[in-house]
Amino acid sequence: MVRIDCPTAINRYLLKIRFKRWGKLWTPGSLRLHPVAQAEKIESRDYRVGTILYQLPLPTPIKRAVTIKRYSLKKKLAVRSGRVREVPTSFVVECFNPASRAVSLSLTIRSFQSEQQIPFQKLIALGPGFQTVRVPFEEISSIVNLESPFNVELIPNDVGEEVTLYFGLMEFVQEVQSPAKGKRKVKCVVWDLDNTVWDGILVEDGAAKLRLKPGIVNIIETLDRRGILQSIASKNNHEEAMQVLKQFGIEQFFLYPQISWGPKSEAVSAIAGQLNIGADTLLFVDDSKFELEQVKASVPGVMVLDAKDYEGLLEKEECQVPVTAESMGRRKMYQVERARQEIAQSFKGDYLAFLKHCDIRVVVQSLAADNLERVHELTQRTNQMNFSGNRYDREVLKQVLQTPFLDTYVLSCEDRFGSYGIVGFGIVDSRQPLLTDLMFSCRIQSKRVEHAFLGYLIRKYIAATHKDFHANYRKTTRNAPSGRVFADLGMEEVGAHEGVTSLLFDKDMEVPDDGVVKVVVQESVVSEG
Repeated sequence: MVRIDCPTAINRYLLKIRFKRWGKLWTPGSLRLHPVAQAEKIESRDYRVGTILYQLPLPTPIKRAVTIKRYSLKKKLAVRSGRVREVPTSFVVECFNPASRAVSLSLTIRSFQSEQQIPFQKLIALGPGFQTVRVPFEEISSIVNLESPFNVELIPNDVGEEVTLYFGLMEFVQEVQSPAKGKRKVKCVVWDLDNTVWDGILVEDGAAKLRLKPGIVNIIETLDRRGILQSIASKNNHEEAMQVLKQFGIEQFFLYPQISWGPKSEAVSAIAGQLNIGADTLLFVDDSKFELEQVKASVPGVMVLDAKDYEGLLEKEECQVPVTAESMGRRKMYQVERARQEIAQSFKGDYLAFLKHCDIRVVVQSLAADNLERVHELTQRTNQMNFSGNRYDREVLKQVLQTPFLDTYVLSCEDRFGSYGIVGFGIVDSRQPLLTDLMFSCRIQSKRVEHAFLGYLIRKYIAATHKDFHANYRKTTRNAPSGRVFADLGMEEVGAHEGVTSLLFDKDMEVPDDGVVKVVVQESVVSEG
């Protein structure tokens, strides 16, 4: 991690970070807000103190102890409780990706209270170049209780040997609307339906007699390609109107359609709120002068357009925006995010149900020359979920590879948020059978991956040998919470020797399976013991 001074950046510097495999950024979260100038002073003071401590001519152990104490104090201050005076509007990540390929970045915000609480997760696609990602505060707070201590993680996915990214602001912020300069740009067009999108009135003429306005489909599709969102504010029966849009093949273009018999001003305001954009970036199109004036009077800043002028919509200066790959996928991004949030809300309090919806998939293969280096790194780095405590060097792994009665298992994991890469490694002595080693990356902690894989091993070896399944477990303070997996699956402690606990699963017992994680075995790769 290298700090690069950058006076034009909001926080006056950038962080050049080189992530190696399994690297991540982690911090205790805080919602306390400071004005930009005050935040800059706090940052500068903290940086000066850190620099002075680093440069002090002290013995290394003392310097390390002082640094750890300072970090501990900063962490306590960050998570201390207290009433938040001002609520943020979003979490902002500024990032420059210098590579020519896209990088997938996972943002995770989780409560300290319990690992069983549903975390907020968002997959961020970082294309080449600079980008600013804004995550609405409401999206996060609807899933995670931010009034209690929480932490924030940023993790690049599918990292090879390493990846370098430049970060600017990574903070909860409160954004203030700046005075408009020149013509405002339209972010969302809100359409009426009757005599606007189609000729005719649905409740009077019936669906069969309605016809789309000439050229309206091309306008809708062009706006979509430009990244201009679209919605509906119409006085109609919701189900009937949506069915007509479906028949015309255009229902997918409209986000958060507000179709009811209430005031259209309320509908337009609701759309702005759902999309988390300012009302002054909305353009409302209607054939009724009354509705146009009512919306204009009730929703400050909204732009309006008489439907008789719809054919000139694409030429309006407010709709002239640059077309990029990101803009062309903007509507779909909103749709995916909406679906995720709706589903997460419906699973509130039911963690296992939420995990099932995440479609977690574990792919099992054997240790081989092409994954040995990654497994070596995993054995060196894993602590919280290393159940044997072993840290194999490369030569030992090569010996394991050549030992016929040692079955090796290399685990990769993915879910709907992205790929985690190689996250686990296990060794089974097929002669007993005995699980001698089992370790996982902490990235999959609390996702039931260890339960699914251990259950898979027990079922496999009992079916193949008709013997009890054994496991060795070296319990430590760090792996004890994760070590509950053995008891969860019904393994019993049958002895202990030199700090290693012997566990047994009776061959006549049924192996529990919660159905959360799917285990997929690559044919002809995993040895059958």
